[in-house]
Amino acid sequence: MLRNERVPDKTILKKVNQRLMRSGLGSGCRVTATVRSGQVSLSGNIQYENQRRPALKAVGSVEGVKRVVDQLQVQSRQAHRK
Repeated sequence: MLRNERVPDKTILKKVNQRLMRSGLGSGCRVTATVRSGQVSLSGNIQYENQRRPALKAVGSVEGVKRVVDQLQVQSRQAHRK
């Protein structure tokens, strides 16, 4: 794809969700992605801090992504027990 061609946000979102599913975050993580003009915002909860970087890297490598905004939060230990 040529650099000046814009990838539709809907296409980016589909690929981002596929990458997140394959990134191995686990069933205890609740991550939601939104896309606007190629900017991806990740929000929700991850279980451990060391899950953040692989998720951001996976999303950032999707074609058409211009920027990734990290709004992920690590769940507290008490939330795991519920």
